[in-house]
Amino acid sequence: MITEPLLSNPKGGIRALFFIIANEALERLASFGLSTNMIMYLTREYGMDAASGAQILFLYSAAGNFMPIIGAFLADTYVGRYPMIGFGCITSLLGMVLLWLTTIIPEARVPSCAQFSNKCDNDATTPQLLFLYFCLGLMSIGAGGIRSCSLAFGADQLRKRDSLKYAGILESFFSWYYVTSSASVFISMTCLVYIQDALGWKLGFGVPVVLMILSTLSFFLASPIYVKPKAKANWLTGFARVLVASYRKRRIELCSQNPDELYHHRKGSAVVVPSERIRFLNRACVIKNPEEDLMPDGRASDPWCLCTVDQVEELKALIKVIPIWSTGMLVSVNVCQNSFLLLQASTMNRHITSKFEIPAGSFYAFLLLSSTIWIALYDRVIIPLASKIRGKPTRLSLKQKIGLGILVSAASMAVLAIIERVRRETAIREGISDNPDAAMHMSAMWLLPFYFLLGFSEAMNGVGQNEFFYTELPKSMSSVASNLFSIGLSAASLVASFIVSVVRGFISGENQESWVSSNINKGHYDYYYWLLATLGFATFFYYLACSKAYGPCKGGQGGIAGDVREGSADDDDDDDVDDDYCSLS
Repeated sequence: MITEPLLSNPKGGIRALFFIIANEALERLASFGLSTNMIMYLTREYGMDAASGAQILFLYSAAGNFMPIIGAFLADTYVGRYPMIGFGCITSLLGMVLLWLTTIIPEARVPSCAQFSNKCDNDATTPQLLFLYFCLGLMSIGAGGIRSCSLAFGADQLRKRDSLKYAGILESFFSWYYVTSSASVFISMTCLVYIQDALGWKLGFGVPVVLMILSTLSFFLASPIYVKPKAKANWLTGFARVLVASYRKRRIELCSQNPDELYHHRKGSAVVVPSERIRFLNRACVIKNPEEDLMPDGRASDPWCLCTVDQVEELKALIKVIPIWSTGMLVSVNVCQNSFLLLQASTMNRHITSKFEIPAGSFYAFLLLSSTIWIALYDRVIIPLASKIRGKPTRLSLKQKIGLGILVSAASMAVLAIIERVRRETAIREGISDNPDAAMHMSAMWLLPFYFLLGFSEAMNGVGQNEFFYTELPKSMSSVASNLFSIGLSAASLVASFIVSVVRGFISGENQESWVSSNINKGHYDYYYWLLATLGFATFFYYLACSKAYGPCKGGQGGIAGDVREGSADDDDDDDVDDDYCSLS
């Protein structure tokens, strides 16, 4: 329980944190409550085929994961975090209200068609589709405004306080922030999806609107007590300056053996000479004429022509991790397949008892449960047990965790392909191949092994990547590190959309349904999943090459916690240890 005494300063503190956490949790509950079951709404109410609906949701997911990057840049550089969150709340609420109106106004959508049927002759008109895209766009922009700043804005409420006294409070805030966010996603995938399936779209979309109203009110009600830092230049501006300065000074000849070379560095910085990798960027910090390039106080007279060594090294660090970052995209592509998985589950027997049936959209919650359980097992059971058996501290290196996640992700798609083949053959054997609405006798619980494996992949690769970025990038780039994974999710959604377009347009035979046909019983989703599995195994070998090229990690085997080795934690022999793909140590 977080407690603090009465404060003489009326701004910030624990009371402000409660409102910020509530705002973020309710926003996630509302937005995920709408997006989880959206493929059903698009196919039933807009007459879309499965592939078209999935592509729209891929693009919506890409926008939702990329907008926080834009929001963070605008908040840090121009408008500030408080106005950005407020803008996000209002924009999200507007988008949800307009989307809810499509369930009320008949003219906003096409007459209902049979679920996933190819016989539907009704197509959405251009104005109807534009209005739908406008609603989804507003929701993406709003989510970007809120999620880009909530965590940092909460930390702002404590940043000027005594670090010894409030370090525990800040840590508790981070923990409660992620716990409530995860709980919100889980509730949206279960309770809200159940409401939509059992009580209809009007109430199912109306509940998220009410939740978003509460989210907006919870944020603005505490406005008088917030600490509201002003905007300032951020890391993206620094990167742009390095690139511009390097280009403007491109004619300077660099010589690594020249001891008289002068470099501009921050006062008190431990890095006074740039590294030799990606050497062309070193021109940005070379001082040609001290009298012209520097002001009396030591600052650069033109920041777009002379940068510090630290700025140059920060950009180099980012460039260096990009290949490792790119390998995680296909894992995220596999996670993005929720729309097709929902179609599979909808045709299978989902009854737990004779009267209770799990909504098809709720099956994705098993992925969240699986990843959470695996994270807990890894930290609390597997690592302590392995350390006890081996008689010394034991853990996987960051590179091992990322690589293992990629490998298991590919294996999970192979398992899903096998499950889908069995499901399709069962539908044909039961004589319902022409009726995608008919439920077969095969239990939807057959999908759980896939979620079990993909959850393990997320626990290894997702956590490993976040820890890798945080460890390998300089401390001054912590905001970059925290956003890289989100950028990967956005890119993965675009890649997933591209793959579906290719499969839908080119991979089909004569007089044969596309692999991703709206009639899931006539399509070949098993072939599509085998394609993703093949790409996954290829990505694993690509990752091995990237891992070897990267070299040793700064964090060694232990990631943020440091290098844990037998006998001591001495870092002097880091260079003698090849942790690219070593065994448990």
